[in-house]
Amino acid sequence: MDLSLLYGKPVLKAPVWHSPDIPGYLFLGGLAGASSVLAAGAQATGRRRLALVAKTGAFGGIALSLAGLVHDLGRPARFLHMLRVVKPSSPMNVGSWLLAAYGPLAGAAALSAVTGRMPRIGAAATAGSALLGPAVAAYTGALVSDTAVPAWHDGYREMPYVFVGSGAAAAGGLGLIAAPEGEHQPARNLAVLGAALELAAFTRMEKRLGMVAEPYRWGRSGRYLRTGEILSVAGMLGALCGRRRRVVRMLSGAALLASSAATRWGIFHVGKASANDPKYTVVPQRERLRERT
Repeated sequence: MDLSLLYGKPVLKAPVWHSPDIPGYLFLGGLAGASSVLAAGAQATGRRRLALVAKTGAFGGIALSLAGLVHDLGRPARFLHMLRVVKPSSPMNVGSWLLAAYGPLAGAAALSAVTGRMPRIGAAATAGSALLGPAVAAYTGALVSDTAVPAWHDGYREMPYVFVGSGAAAAGGLGLIAAPEGEHQPARNLAVLGAALELAAFTRMEKRLGMVAEPYRWGRSGRYLRTGEILSVAGMLGALCGRRRRVVRMLSGAALLASSAATRWGIFHVGKASANDPKYTVVPQRERLRERT
């Protein structure tokens, strides 16, 4: 007999994280990390306005992301306590150190770009934040996968790619909205590549998970994710077709930003639904036992 029928209670305790703090933290962190990579490329190719947009977007994103995380933790001291040790086996600990190193670099890069002062320090900070940016965008995927929640844990192979692709699409979308004429091409390329990576990795993850992937398709989480997929495809097509039309580019950028946010909110609610229904824990365990016997 299914344990859900026998007891009517979940086997796992659902994540205690709250919305909008944690979904916002996941979304804005990805946006920040990918924006730093875009900023470094824009600076290296002489696209100053695009670099300014990406640097300020990166700092704004990571500042708001940290604010959401600290608010969910309840006290700033709890974040600082995670920096008392270095534990490579813990994504949360590694992520805390990443944020502690990345945040000041993103801030220095943005401050130099806005004020025009300390260009050498700004260039070094831009390079440093770009070096850490991919890890900042990816580690939250490892963080949610390092849990007992079946729909998160079983997606550990593809989840970081979903998060990186989603973050890249958001950063490219921001560039499409704010970059001036003649400087938007790197943002468009990043947006298209990011959206394609996100969709490909997500599709592969859904197929591989089988029954455990049901929360990705149904209910509140499924609605978020379907909306994100539609917006991602629309934004990608608009970015490709609207090269000479600023309005189309801006609408495409807004769609990609909204798509990235919807994806993070959807994945957040997937975890809640997956933990609350015992079948996603019990049925895969029984199947693994049958395979061993």
